[in-house]
Amino acid sequence: MTQRMLRLIVVKLYNASAMIVVDLPDETATAALAARISALAQPADIITLKGDLGTGKTTFARAFIRARGNPEEEVPSPTFTLLQIYECDPAPIWHFDLYRLLSPEDTWELGIEDAFSAGISLIEWPERLGLLLPERRLEIALAFGDRPDARQVSLDPGTGWQARLAAIAVDA
Repeated sequence: MTQRMLRLIVVKLYNASAMIVVDLPDETATAALAARISALAQPADIITLKGDLGTGKTTFARAFIRARGNPEEEVPSPTFTLLQIYECDPAPIWHFDLYRLLSPEDTWELGIEDAFSAGISLIEWPERLGLLLPERRLEIALAFGDRPDARQVSLDPGTGWQARLAAIAVDA
């Protein structure tokens, strides 16, 4: 009985029943997943990319942006600029890399409120936002897999994404 109650508490606290874990064998598979999620993104969506250095956050973002716009688009990492904006339909993509962010409040100078209200936000190192990170988001965590090119991706759908991600699973 105690174990059952604990499991229910964990599911409610962490929304564990909604979490989707995908093993990706290589960078091509990572790009394909990014393209599928890109096709589902809508204006005012917030997509966070978490993971250690080198796990593929920028690779995922690059594939997402290219799938949404020009496949030949140069998509540099915004590590030093903190932000790159890409004009796409139906909304611009705001690609944030907050690794070098000194304070969450510094994002106001970047126009993050505009990104959250009208753009599609891709945010690397979202934990740097602290309390400014909205709860309504798709959280994507990338981790190293069992082979050098493999990755394990955890998708936490949050508000508004559960049904959209279910469509990916049905189409797969």
